[in-house]
Amino acid sequence: MELQKMNGHSRDDGFDGLESMAERDEFLPHKGGGRKETHFTDFEGKTSFGMSIFNLSNAIMGSGILGLAFAMSNTGIILFLILLLFIAILSAYSIHLLLRSAGVVGIRAYEQLGNRAFGGPGKLLAACIITVHNIGAMSSYLFIVKSELPLVIQAFLGKYENTGEWFLEGNYLIIIVSAAIILPLAVMKQLGYLGYTSGFSLSCMVFFLISVIYKKFNIPCPLPAKHVNMTEIAKDFTNGTDDFCEPKMFTINSQTAYTIPILAFAFVCHPEVLPIYTELRNATKKRMQTVANISVLAMFTMYLLTALFGYLTFHGAVESELLHTYSQVDPLDTLILCVRLAVLVAVTLTVPVVLFPIRRAIMQILFPDKPFHWVRHICIAICLIAIVNLLVIFVPSIRDIFGLIGATSAPSLIFILPGIFYIRIVPEEQEPLLSRPKIQAACFAALGFIFMVMSLSFIVIDWVTGEARSGSGH
Repeated sequence: MELQKMNGHSRDDGFDGLESMAERDEFLPHKGGGRKETHFTDFEGKTSFGMSIFNLSNAIMGSGILGLAFAMSNTGIILFLILLLFIAILSAYSIHLLLRSAGVVGIRAYEQLGNRAFGGPGKLLAACIITVHNIGAMSSYLFIVKSELPLVIQAFLGKYENTGEWFLEGNYLIIIVSAAIILPLAVMKQLGYLGYTSGFSLSCMVFFLISVIYKKFNIPCPLPAKHVNMTEIAKDFTNGTDDFCEPKMFTINSQTAYTIPILAFAFVCHPEVLPIYTELRNATKKRMQTVANISVLAMFTMYLLTALFGYLTFHGAVESELLHTYSQVDPLDTLILCVRLAVLVAVTLTVPVVLFPIRRAIMQILFPDKPFHWVRHICIAICLIAIVNLLVIFVPSIRDIFGLIGATSAPSLIFILPGIFYIRIVPEEQEPLLSRPKIQAACFAALGFIFMVMSLSFIVIDWVTGEARSGSGH
């Protein structure tokens, strides 16, 4: 796997023997009779390799995919490809740091790595960042359900406007979806069981991708004059020139600076990595790194193709939410309605996967030494879903709050925490402080601080100037 080589995880790094010993001694110690002893009493590593890939890919896949075509329109094809590849490699390298740290100490929980690195404050910090980020992600998914599901139902019923029936009310619909679909999946004992729903969710997004590619060859450029709104948008971008339908290879404008944060948020899956690692059958660091590399590569491919064909369809007229751009062309297009429904199914089935790490973080903080108990397991899921529903129902617009959360939690989870955990946890006898791997990890964490400052700066500028943010995060 090329990503595995590019992120520095190769067999010549001098530590494979040590890592193998650590994993045998720490992760899978054997007692008499060859019986395996696990570190966690609630998970025992029964999930297959394929299901683990589905779960991690589903954790990576976020609503941000809908904004990638817009990001490409603000960077050009070549620059977007470079940035996307750069972020994908960094994400795989970040997972390598997490797995390497876990392999040294025999711990497969993000919060416990924080505890090992910095004691109680580190454990609390990691748990809080995971909780805040994933609640924000769950809320963003349910906001999509709240806004899109009534429109889809309305279109399938042939209604041109919302006539006020209860089944066209978004607040009622998210409660029904949460109770009927999300909660039953969220109360499952093991994350591995969600591999089937994750696979179906990914299938929905593959359908979305195929539809985007198909539409590229069915929507002319420039758009027909009958599409008044989109034609006016196209005119705004042409500025009287005839090169509107010519794809740009490199583009720099006021929105280009948002691209890196958008792409970084699109690859956030790190809270789910260690829980998935825990449940992986025949778990080793190398096996889990392969799961991560395949998942990152699959999402890199989907992201690139979605952005490319979405951009080549609308060029400069593409909006920050790709499906909305299609709806502007033809609001009653049956294929686009089906795609919107598929995206709704995909984000709905992603919510339980995102919930598992939050519950695990809460368990690590409040009940660290308690064995698995169904009542506690179910109650935490119900409370988390209720909190997210209340946020989505009563907060009319929390885009800026999500932006603030994403600008701080995403760089922390991808860059800062894996880097500093690695530096603190890996013993100096194995890797001195000034060794190449630790210097790389330090630079990686520093890059995260730069991303955080940059993202926060963009948000503050938006607040001050009143400009609209370019797109959503993960």
